[in-house]
Amino acid sequence: MKKLTVAVHTISAVLLIIAVVVNCANVIGRYVFSYPFASAEEIMLFLLVGIVFFGNSVVAFQGRQIRMDIILLALPHKVRRWLEIVADMIAIAISALLILFGWPVISMLAEFDQRSQAADLPLVIPQSAIPIGLALTILFLCSRIVSSIKAINDSPIPVDAISH
Repeated sequence: MKKLTVAVHTISAVLLIIAVVVNCANVIGRYVFSYPFASAEEIMLFLLVGIVFFGNSVVAFQGRQIRMDIILLALPHKVRRWLEIVADMIAIAISALLILFGWPVISMLAEFDQRSQAADLPLVIPQSAIPIGLALTILFLCSRIVSSIKAINDSPIPVDAISH
């Protein structure tokens, strides 16, 4: 799983670098040569979609998503771990629903060869980053849940729990 997370992280980084290069090319073209790169904003938007959805899967795997955890941190370790598992299962369910409801739209984009306005790119390409990123999120969260359950089961019984 580690190699896959590194690969996904690398893909997100490469997409970000490409977006920066496209932006620089647009700025230079516009202000130096008075010839802007007409589809730069659209291409950068598509790259951003990929960065967000691929990057989100790695963030979810690492458990670094934004959350309000002040109460969670005050709870006992095992309770906190189980609540994290429940949160991961909810994220899996939501991701699966988004894939389920979004896939027909992507199929129609492919079927009708829908293209972007400025870059004339097939919209199925950038839109596919959404279900692929969500599927990676599901895969990574399932792995995280298995690891968490193993860690809970392997953790020693606290001394104060024995005395009760």
